[in-house]
Amino acid sequence: MPGSSDNKDARVSGSATTWSNRRASKQARLERIAGFMRGVYVDSSTMSEVLELLLQPGDRVALEGDNQKQADFLATTLAGLDPKKIHDLHMLISSVSLPTHLDLFERKLASLLDFAYSGPQSLRISQLIEDGVVRVGAVHTYVELYARMFVDLIPKVALLCAEQADEAGNLFTGPNTEDTPTIAEATAFSGGLVVVQVNERVARVPRVDIPADWVDVVVVSPDPYRVEPLFTRDPRHIGPIHILQAMMVIRGIYERHQVTSLNHGIGFNTAAIELLLPTYGEELGLRGTIARNWVLNPHPTLIPAIESGWVESVACFGGEPGMENYVANRPDIFFTGRDGSLRSNRVLAQLAGQYGVDLFIGSSLQIDADANSSTVTAGRLSGFGGAPNMGHDPHGRRHASPAWLSLLSGEGVGLRGRKLVVQVAETFQRGGEPTFVESLDALEVGRKANFPVPPVMIYGDDVTHVVTEEGIAHLWRAHSLADRRDALAAIAGVSPVGATGNAGTTERLRQDGLVSLPSDLGVDVRRADRRLLAAKTIEDLVAWSGGLYNPPARFRSW
Repeated sequence: MPGSSDNKDARVSGSATTWSNRRASKQARLERIAGFMRGVYVDSSTMSEVLELLLQPGDRVALEGDNQKQADFLATTLAGLDPKKIHDLHMLISSVSLPTHLDLFERKLASLLDFAYSGPQSLRISQLIEDGVVRVGAVHTYVELYARMFVDLIPKVALLCAEQADEAGNLFTGPNTEDTPTIAEATAFSGGLVVVQVNERVARVPRVDIPADWVDVVVVSPDPYRVEPLFTRDPRHIGPIHILQAMMVIRGIYERHQVTSLNHGIGFNTAAIELLLPTYGEELGLRGTIARNWVLNPHPTLIPAIESGWVESVACFGGEPGMENYVANRPDIFFTGRDGSLRSNRVLAQLAGQYGVDLFIGSSLQIDADANSSTVTAGRLSGFGGAPNMGHDPHGRRHASPAWLSLLSGEGVGLRGRKLVVQVAETFQRGGEPTFVESLDALEVGRKANFPVPPVMIYGDDVTHVVTEEGIAHLWRAHSLADRRDALAAIAGVSPVGATGNAGTTERLRQDGLVSLPSDLGVDVRRADRRLLAAKTIEDLVAWSGGLYNPPARFRSW
């Protein structure tokens, strides 16, 4: 069975039990590569031979594959191994982002995959699952996958990446720490092997993010590991609809519910909110009363709000290329080390986004009539990332806040508040595909892939608000499922869901406070113009940062 090759009890001397089989297996594997080791280091030119000696068929391997950074040298080396020697690997890859990740399966080195997100490879992975090349254990959330690494998906080998290592093997992960310590801990403390590619070998690391005694093998990669500017949005692409939606969110949700702690998903609509705080939000006199404590990557579009005094703190899942100097120079806002660089942590940021914030706002590719949503559509299996963790009402929460209490319900011992979960979307996607559909594609995708349950991203009963260019559906106020459906239909435009509504019902819902059109919120649609943005270009963001923001080349137009 994959992943179980060294985990079976060994019985010796009748009733005596050996309790250190994993440790003994690890030592035996390390002895195989002793001739390649120079201290904790091996040469990059020997990495293929080293991996073939360290790995065994059926091993469970955690490959980093994070949301943004990739152990790409190790992934490429692994994909080049001989499938006659290494096969049937069970891969744990939080973000299936590189073509090499799926080459492992096409070359028959791996057969089983547990993952959380596959954005860039969503089309290919869907086809490989349909063809039977990839078997999926589960499509997880990030926290869910990492949690299982301490339970029933304990890695035998972890292939990770870091900025620097010293002579002993202490690791410095820099701004993009992300998931590395969590995976390393799950592996190192269960008799597993931790193999790390680093960009540089140094005499002394700026700070020890992972201690040397967690690390077994270090290799200096021929090239720096790959990092994607996943959260960077160019303000040039923010249009009037995004701005209108942002105005409605600020007035109809943030102001109304006194939202001070929040998480923004990736998108131009949430970037528009960030860029309206220093302009529209300032006009409304909301600075200091909303949007103070954030859980999100260092979005460049948040720079004007930070510089204008809106932001008190930002906890980050990961870093963002180009934002390193800016973050280092704003230690009162970001969590940084003595060396000045960001200390990100995807697991703890996910938990902060789940339990520590009042609001999550994100988007989706499809939303059905009951507000269930998914990014899994026909022919595309992109996974969920962290959205389900943050996009639900955590019943374990016990601390109160004005925003949480504003959705108070129940009585007696059942009296409790609620987290705001907001979906913001245009009624139609690019290419004319409706966002609001009668039935999610995820149902059919899940059936074809033999998933035990449909791959729904956020369940409708967790959603409190849906925002479109038409208005806001305040679903939390609905007293029945019929009211929820009517409220959603009222703001779904001419989509299949919107077609079920009518003017009379919409007017009743407006009177009852279940639907708000822009005019109900005091939002002047004529002002939904790019002139309202605090920054209109990447160059403007650089200026706001005082030259500290150094955007990646793809975002430069000057």
